[in-house]
Amino acid sequence: MTRTVLIIEDNPGIGQLVKMHVEDIGCEAILVPRGDDGLKRYQEGGIDLVVLDLMLPGLDGLSICREIRAGTGYVPVLMLTAKSTELDRVLGLEIGADDYLTKPFSVAELAARIKALFRRVDAMSAPADDASPGDRIDVEGLTIDPERRRVTVAGNEVDLTAREFDLLYHFARQPGRVFSRSQLLDSVWGYNHEGYEHTVNTHINRLRGKIERDPSDPYYIQTVWGVGYRFRD
Repeated sequence: MTRTVLIIEDNPGIGQLVKMHVEDIGCEAILVPRGDDGLKRYQEGGIDLVVLDLMLPGLDGLSICREIRAGTGYVPVLMLTAKSTELDRVLGLEIGADDYLTKPFSVAELAARIKALFRRVDAMSAPADDASPGDRIDVEGLTIDPERRRVTVAGNEVDLTAREFDLLYHFARQPGRVFSRSQLLDSVWGYNHEGYEHTVNTHINRLRGKIERDPSDPYYIQTVWGVGYRFRD
């Protein structure tokens, strides 16, 4: 099955480069240079993944990502940004981007990220096929239902992105085990590139903000200083 990747990028050189390498990994690539036109093309359907620039004419990348996540169904979003501030990354991840790359980036890394996102999309159906009621995890007010990919805290449903759910479920299935950032990149993201361990930190901070009563003193996801993180044993 050929997958279709929508590339919304206004820089012609970068857009053509991304398009060429998306096609090199066996995908169909559609390149749109304007944000408003890109969102319109996405809404027409048939898109399996979106590579989305942050700064675009017509409509910016954050607004497009917000519209994508407001719709039905799940399509992964890989955000490209010339900005490298923590605020930009957090905004993109909070709105629902699955991953991001800061320009300039290597084409090998771009391909690795796209392949990892597709692997995760394929794996997302596995809990529904294999999970049973006994796979549900209940830990002092926190409930994780892998069959429905649903999380509640004190009976209230928590809105997690697909990546946040995968990260939480990975932790909770192995309580007490300490994971380094590098191990989490390998296991949850499906890739590991030196210098991108802050991606893990950002996701964990956002996850704590959604499930912890006091994110500054986390109960469920604990920091093991100098090593990484673990789920409460």
